[in-house]
Amino acid sequence: MSVETGLRDDGDTVGGPTSSARRPAVATAAPSTGGAGVVVLPRGEAALWDGLSRALLLGLLILAALTFLSYGISTDEEVQHIYGKKLLSYYLSGFQDRSAFHFKDLAYYGGLFDLVTAVVVPFSPFEEYETRHLLCALVGVLGIAGTWRYTRLLAGPRAGFIAAALLSLSGVYYGAMFNNTKDVPFAAGMVWTLYFATRILKQMPRPSRSAVLKFGLVLGLTLAIRVGAVLAGFYLAVAMAMHFALVTQQEGRRWALVDARRAFLSLWPAIPVAYGIMAVFWPWVVQRPFRNPLEALRVVSHFPIDIQTLFMGELVHSNAPPALYLPVYLAVKLPEAVVIGVGVAVVMAAVWLVRGGWRRTGAFTVVRYTPLVLAGFLPILLFVLMRPSVYNGIRHFLFLAPPMVVMAAIAADRLWTLCQRGGRALGQTFAAAMTVVGVVYAWQLGAMHPNQYVYYNQFVGGVRGADGKFELDYWGNSLHEALQELIEYVERENDGHAPPRQYTLTVCGNTLAVRFELPPWLRLVNGIEPDWRKADFFLAFTQVKRCPSLLDGHPILEIAADDVPLSIVKDRRPPRADIPTE
Repeated sequence: MSVETGLRDDGDTVGGPTSSARRPAVATAAPSTGGAGVVVLPRGEAALWDGLSRALLLGLLILAALTFLSYGISTDEEVQHIYGKKLLSYYLSGFQDRSAFHFKDLAYYGGLFDLVTAVVVPFSPFEEYETRHLLCALVGVLGIAGTWRYTRLLAGPRAGFIAAALLSLSGVYYGAMFNNTKDVPFAAGMVWTLYFATRILKQMPRPSRSAVLKFGLVLGLTLAIRVGAVLAGFYLAVAMAMHFALVTQQEGRRWALVDARRAFLSLWPAIPVAYGIMAVFWPWVVQRPFRNPLEALRVVSHFPIDIQTLFMGELVHSNAPPALYLPVYLAVKLPEAVVIGVGVAVVMAAVWLVRGGWRRTGAFTVVRYTPLVLAGFLPILLFVLMRPSVYNGIRHFLFLAPPMVVMAAIAADRLWTLCQRGGRALGQTFAAAMTVVGVVYAWQLGAMHPNQYVYYNQFVGGVRGADGKFELDYWGNSLHEALQELIEYVERENDGHAPPRQYTLTVCGNTLAVRFELPPWLRLVNGIEPDWRKADFFLAFTQVKRCPSLLDGHPILEIAADDVPLSIVKDRRPPRADIPTE
């Protein structure tokens, strides 16, 4: 038969009473220690890795709860938060207030995160943007959990833990978890769609109602963030087409048609579920149910914006990026272990195919890995061919990080198994090397806190090597930390108390990052003539090169990552003998 029977690696029964009685058996995928099969571990060891994965997720939740207040308000958060309020007003007004559909360009995006935040904020013990950051961090951890479950489904508990650890230690993802409230939820949703799509493929031709409905639910939620989630449906469709092609080859067209009919009858409920969920959090699509989603897809794929973005030391136009923009940024933004791991995974998969590994484990094994391969490489190929608008590095393609991590984790797990075959000492050496790599990554991210998202790997020389060549603090996240240090600096001048007079502040950068954090004795004078030129303090981020030199003054504070300044503070007050100069 064309499906697995027995227990999946995550404990769910797959297959079922389908075709064994009505057609000859076809080779099924068996667990394996190499190639594309699942590495079989002793029960106790599998439980240990699952326990470590759960402990990691719990630790991340605790860490997020302890540190979410350290992150600044990103450039896009204000408009997104307003969009969420307008969506809530649409429902509270009985569908009369349609201002959300005409607010900037936000109608082209789903409002899942923003609407949920608008509902939660009135009941939250934190300020509105602090609440956003906490919720975003929780969704980010959920994405790491999805990466764990997806990798575990494909390759077993040990590979699952490696994947969760690698994604947690990826600065481009972890650092974005706290204030990138569009791309992190989308990345989390996409990896969960891959998980449920693969569960469906493992249960073909008659997937369970649970897997189908969960796929529809997650797909709808992800569409309610960004219309690009349609790719998940395409990945599943391609894999199913491959499944039916294999059934046709091995059992004939008749049984392929039977399988196709059964699969369609099982899968169709996912469509209304996905569309219904999407419509709730993205009511704009309901106004024209078929035309608006297509319009959103058209607009966001070639967004009408033309700004300059830094790439390999040159400013390029966002609406005409170089073909290598995305591949190069991925190569320098993801940790070295992930980049190398993806390369190793590609080589190992090619060798496995050439040597006919699929004959031993079953050709249907290839089908289950198809969504992963498409999710990891198809968006890159489409980018190179279509050259859509892009800026801020891989921010819009953050959803590629989880599948890349999954591939790297599977490769690491296979290499570990090969080392163990070479002897206990070799296996322990490999494990020790991976532990050292993890510790180094954790130390690097800890040293960069709370600006982990500016991380660059050593292929480009770290943040120091990327300075002047690639984008760094494009969100202006460091402005928040700089303001806090400025407040402490002035209060130290006054023996830990507020100063007796009011000071003024000019900011070159994202003023939203400081607007909600100002104490009563510090007034923001941006845009007020001539006050902004005479401000007592000047705060600037270095992402815009002209910012630091816009106003003079004595530099007193600097927020840096890897010794690269991200934000600086200048004291422009007249010198006084009783005020420290450092």
